[in-house]
Amino acid sequence: MQTATRRGHAGRHQSDLSRPGRSHFRPKTLLLFADALAVLVATVVCTIAFPATGTASGVVNAASVVFVPVLWIMLLGGQQLYAARRVVTRTEEIRRIAHASGGAIAALALLAYVTSDDRGRVWIIALPALAVALLVTEREVARRLFARVRRTGRMARSVLIIGANHEAVELAAELDADPSIGYRVLGFATDHPLESVDERVRGRVLGGVGEVPALVEATGAVGVVIASTAVTTSVSNRLARVLTDSGIHVELTSTLRDIVVQRLTVAGIGQYPTIYVEAVQRGGWRARAKRSFDFTLASLGLIALAPALLVVALVIRATSPGSVYFRQVRVGKNGVPFQLIKFRTMVSDAEGQLDRLLEHNEASGPLFKMSDDPRVTRFGKWLRRTSVDELPQLWNVVRGEMSLVGPRPALPREAAAWAPELQERLRVTPGITGMWQVNGRSNASFDEYTRLDLFYVHNWSLLRDLAILVRTVPAVFKGDGAR
Repeated sequence: MQTATRRGHAGRHQSDLSRPGRSHFRPKTLLLFADALAVLVATVVCTIAFPATGTASGVVNAASVVFVPVLWIMLLGGQQLYAARRVVTRTEEIRRIAHASGGAIAALALLAYVTSDDRGRVWIIALPALAVALLVTEREVARRLFARVRRTGRMARSVLIIGANHEAVELAAELDADPSIGYRVLGFATDHPLESVDERVRGRVLGGVGEVPALVEATGAVGVVIASTAVTTSVSNRLARVLTDSGIHVELTSTLRDIVVQRLTVAGIGQYPTIYVEAVQRGGWRARAKRSFDFTLASLGLIALAPALLVVALVIRATSPGSVYFRQVRVGKNGVPFQLIKFRTMVSDAEGQLDRLLEHNEASGPLFKMSDDPRVTRFGKWLRRTSVDELPQLWNVVRGEMSLVGPRPALPREAAAWAPELQERLRVTPGITGMWQVNGRSNASFDEYTRLDLFYVHNWSLLRDLAILVRTVPAVFKGDGAR
């Protein structure tokens, strides 16, 4: 296969994140400086608030301001917080910061003992607490800034994808669709005939697998991503050895999809690297904690929102004949039906009019969606746009029929049309908000709806629930895809 690249084009494709030794701009340098500044601020604040006293107080205070930030950066580096490949999620980042801070507490206790520092436990606890708070905040700001910069096409790692099969094509589509991930796909390398390659990427095939080292040099790529299902073991091993020796980043897909990295542990059986997949723990204390959190927050929410809910109910009654609430049978955990409660947003005989509107359905699969549904009342449109119509479901949460976070509670007719795989979503309690709602809401296709719900079921954790709740707030205010 003839190579489709020319060395003269290399500069046009060169990544903002170049190969080791070539880059003038390194985000990790900025991150290191920001971390040092955060710890320095925490140290200065705590030194002023809790100064050392005694004959050597000046020396001890000055030594703290110099020594503590240096120590902390070393501990953060030891947790590989400046290696992007090691920090892929916020949860993992916070976990590593906490681990580094644990080492800092031990070091501070030792420093206090050696220097006869009289600040005691308050200093040893207050400084790490403030430092962690500032570090987590600063890291979140940095994460958002880096994502914004990447969306403009800058600060992206230029890579070649090895392979052009279904896995390689889907991987490239995901990277192309979301520049904030930080990759720029320059092209593909495959030994398959061009006519057998997916037409979506046929024009991006640059050469054969044997030409990869030359293609990397010609395009200025800083790394390759090998689609594991597209090449043999011997080929992937050879590429990994040759390219890493040349300072090229090499990544291999695992053939797994929609399993969070926290559940994966790299191990080994003999000469073969393996990936151990941790089981999801949904029972025990985690289930009790989720239920307690749901009951407490839903109860407080109903009490706090009672005056507003009363006003909404009065407006519905005044502007449209019929009941204030809309009750509908939905499918709950383990397939047990329950009656979902919402504020009524449609005319009272909306269900009876559904059959004549099915030909106008804009959703895929068993879902029904109509952008200009004539059954929706004027006030109902506002209720839907703001998601206020969902608030009575807090009572379903108090009753234990729903959770604050979980898959959307489906209609019996929808559940009857599900593929066997989608029945997995009945293993958890349905929720008011969930992955589907905060990742496109009703604008998502049915395939995406399926994937997101199953992702939640198979990767559930208390921290994930909390993250979804936090993301729900801006999603509701934006009103994107609300229905």
